[in-house]
Amino acid sequence: MTADPEDPRWLTAEQRLAWLDMVRLLTRLPAILDAQLERDAGLSFFEYHVLSMLSEVPGHTLRLSRLAQLTSSSLSRLSNVVKRLEGRGLLRREPDPDDGRASRAVLTAAGTAAVELAAPGHVTVVRELVVDPLDPAQLSQLHAAHERILGRLDPASATRPEWLET
Repeated sequence: MTADPEDPRWLTAEQRLAWLDMVRLLTRLPAILDAQLERDAGLSFFEYHVLSMLSEVPGHTLRLSRLAQLTSSSLSRLSNVVKRLEGRGLLRREPDPDDGRASRAVLTAAGTAAVELAAPGHVTVVRELVVDPLDPAQLSQLHAAHERILGRLDPASATRPEWLET
């Protein structure tokens, strides 16, 4: 008998363990990053991610649709966070001069200061939890595994910042 193509391809014990470990990582790591950033800088991880993406680009300015891609966010979610960050003076919205229907987010001096305040503690936690436990070969393997998975999740690499080296 041949397997019915409609039957699910169940995970092997090893695959299930790898998947459940990834689920544990995907749930534990964001909570730890959120707690550290909130404690040290009064920002959620997502807020920090938005501000840090703006800090990386020339002019500290991005169209909201591009910022949504880079942060893997819906425009609706991003708009709510941008409104909150704008209220705190960390960024401002302005019309896109190339397309009057679109808006851009611009990092303010206060936003730059917030990123600079938050970054050292954030990098320390990222190093402690993700980078330092791995030797260079393991880190390279982790990167390769991420690239393979992202090739399926984001084949056009829309979420990859242009300024990152490949």
